[in-house]
Amino acid sequence: MRFGDFPPDYCQYPDARVVLLPIPFDKTSSWIKGADKGPDAILNASPHLEWFDIETGAEAYRAGIHVADPVIADTPHEMVRAAQARVTALHRDGKFVVTIGGEHSVSLGPVRALTAAYPNLSVLQLDAHADTRSEYEGDPLNHACIMARIKEHVNVTVAVGIRSVDASERPNLPPERTFYAHEMRRNPAWINHAVDQLTDPVYVTIDLDCFDPSVLPATGTPEPGGLDWYQVTDLLHAVARARRIAGFDLVELCPCGHKPSEFIAAKLLYTFLCYIHAHNAWA
Repeated sequence: MRFGDFPPDYCQYPDARVVLLPIPFDKTSSWIKGADKGPDAILNASPHLEWFDIETGAEAYRAGIHVADPVIADTPHEMVRAAQARVTALHRDGKFVVTIGGEHSVSLGPVRALTAAYPNLSVLQLDAHADTRSEYEGDPLNHACIMARIKEHVNVTVAVGIRSVDASERPNLPPERTFYAHEMRRNPAWINHAVDQLTDPVYVTIDLDCFDPSVLPATGTPEPGGLDWYQVTDLLHAVARARRIAGFDLVELCPCGHKPSEFIAAKLLYTFLCYIHAHNAWA
């Protein structure tokens, strides 16, 4: 399967700068199942993208975008190990890896792989949920625990769009690096403040439930009061201007017959690649 309907010469592995790594894993999601169908839905929507990004004038496909074989696993531990190994190998091959989930637990393997290459790596999290429980439903690799596991490997994480936390999580969320959705709407400088907290380079994990359900309803754990398209893309553009990007992921699309959600996810992936390409922000 390919991403977009770009000319075949821009999709071959040897010359592609970007590799999309699908991880169709959905074993621990806690409400609506179906995130394992997310990677195929994004790829199937992608041929309807325009190649030219109006905002930057960039055409990210010219860097080459190849779709790798998916990571298939039966358990969270197998999935994390396999994803880490695949991203490590791709990075050693000089590729910029974009992981397509799948539930949010798929982010751990790529982060582990990239911290080995970038000891100063920080992680920017776009999300409705804090995801910092030590375990959930008896599983430390549950998708509700992903940021707790990531924090075991990086010193700096910045969370944006948060509007759902358990009381036990609140003390572990540093105020200067946690941007709650209800506060962001009253603070026009929130993007600059968020970017200032990040070290260089940055890994970006995008849980699609960061969007308000009126924008993107097709996710397994929707929350009202979320972000709109320009809040998300303005942040991503600011990060690409100010920092090198080591990699990113797009997770928690839960296809439910809502084709606009699938296209928005594909558009977001390509738009972020255009920002990175325009500012030469590849790590």
